[in-house]
Amino acid sequence: MSHYYGIGDAAKKLHQKLANSLAGPLQAYLPQKWITEILSDIGYKFRCTTFSPLITLWAFIGQALDPDYSCNRALSRIQVHRAAMGLNPSSADTGGYCKARKRLPTTLLSRLTKRIGRRLSNKAHANKLWFGRRVKVVDGSSASMPDTKANQQAYPQPANQKSGCGFPVVAFVAVFCLGTGAMLALAFGPWCAHDLRLFYFVRKIFVFGDIMLGDRAFCSYAELALLRRKGVDTVARLHQRRRTDFRCGRILGRMDHCVTWTRPRKCPKGLRRSDYQLLPQRMLVRELRYSVHVKGYRTKSVTLATTLLDAEKYPAEALAELYFARWDVELNFQHIKTTMKMDILRGRTPEMVRKEIWAHMLAYNLVRSVMWDAAAIDATPVRRLSFKGTIQYSLSLREVSGPPGPPGRALAWLLQFAATQKVPYRPWRFEPRKRKRRPKKFPLLMKPRSQLKAG
Repeated sequence: MSHYYGIGDAAKKLHQKLANSLAGPLQAYLPQKWITEILSDIGYKFRCTTFSPLITLWAFIGQALDPDYSCNRALSRIQVHRAAMGLNPSSADTGGYCKARKRLPTTLLSRLTKRIGRRLSNKAHANKLWFGRRVKVVDGSSASMPDTKANQQAYPQPANQKSGCGFPVVAFVAVFCLGTGAMLALAFGPWCAHDLRLFYFVRKIFVFGDIMLGDRAFCSYAELALLRRKGVDTVARLHQRRRTDFRCGRILGRMDHCVTWTRPRKCPKGLRRSDYQLLPQRMLVRELRYSVHVKGYRTKSVTLATTLLDAEKYPAEALAELYFARWDVELNFQHIKTTMKMDILRGRTPEMVRKEIWAHMLAYNLVRSVMWDAAAIDATPVRRLSFKGTIQYSLSLREVSGPPGPPGRALAWLLQFAATQKVPYRPWRFEPRKRKRRPKKFPLLMKPRSQLKAG
C-alpha cells in the first residue's frame, strides 16, 4: 500500500524528481525505495505537500553537511531547485520546513543510518580485515544543546554548573567499523550516564567472530564475559583501578601473561540482574604492556586486556598496532562534531536533538560510502582521503542540476574528485596542545542572563 494519500501520480513523480535533484550524486547510496519501504513499514502516511518526507530528508541531510547549518539555508536550496524545475517558489518563511522536520520520523533516520552502515561495513573484504576478523570500535562522546526546559529535563547540564549559566549535554556511545569507518550503532543518554550503561543498548551489534576494540571505560569483567558468550573477543585498555603483576599467571612473553579474573561479588550498577547471573565465576584474560616512545604522546606505556589468548596467532606487536588504530574513532568523532559542527546542536526539544544527531550520522555514513568507493579508484587507503574535501565536492555537485550525460555521470565525477583529496601521510605529527589566538577578554557568565538584564 502506498504511503501517499490525497495526491495523484503526476504530483508524486514531481516530488520524487525534486528529491532526486536535492540528493544529487548521493542518491546512489540512499535510494528512494529504501525511504519508501521504511515509511510503509512503520505505517507512516502523509499528504505530499511542498515539504514531503523525501524532500525534507534530503534538505535535512544537506543541513548536516553544509557549514551553514541554518534552516534558511536549507529552504533556499529547496527554492533554487524548484526554480530550476520551473515550479513556483514556496513561502520564504522557514516555519513550514521546520514543522516538516518535526514530523519526520526518527525511526526513518535511524534505520537508514544503520542500513547504510551495514552495507558499507560488508564491503570490507577479507584482505581489509584484521586476521580475517571484523573489528568494531566503540567510544563515547557528547554534545551540547539550547538551554530550554525540555532539554534540561531530558539531558541535564553538568552538576558543577550554576542554573541558567550552563547548557544541557547529551552523551552518546557509537560503534564504528574499523575497516571502513561506517557508523553501525548509537545510543543516547544524559551526560551523567556512564559509557557502559549506554553500551548495553548497542551491544547487540556485535556478532560471532567480531572483535570489540575500546578504551579503558569498556574494560569490565561483565562486558568481556558477556561478549565472549556470543563468540566476540575484546581488546581494551586495562582499567586504571585494576592492578596487574606480570610475575604471576601463565607467562607468554615479556610483559605478556594470562591471568584469571573472578566475577564481582555484587552485581555492578547498570548491569541487569539476569546478565549478572550469566557471568562465569572465573575467566582467563590475557594482559600485556608495551611502551610508547613518540614525541608529543602523553601516554608512555599502555596495558591491554584481551580475550585473544593465543600469543602465536595474535602476537603482542599486532595487538599494540590494533589498539593504536583505535585512534581512528577519535578522528571519526572529530569529523562529525568539528567538521560537521555537531558539537553544538540546535534542537529545542529532546526529540529534535535526537533527530539532529541521527541526521548527522546519516550524512556521515553517506560521505564514508563515497570515500570508500573513491579509494578503490587507485587503491588508496581510505584513511588517506580527506573527509572535509569529500563533503565540499558533494555539496558543490548537489548545487547544480547535474553534468550532461547519463545519471551516473555526477557520481563518477564525485568519486574522481574525492579520490584526489589525499591527506599527507604524517603518522607521528606532533602539535603542542596550545592556542595562539587569544580569546576576547569578556568575563564569564556567572549569573543567568535574565538577572543581568534586569539588574
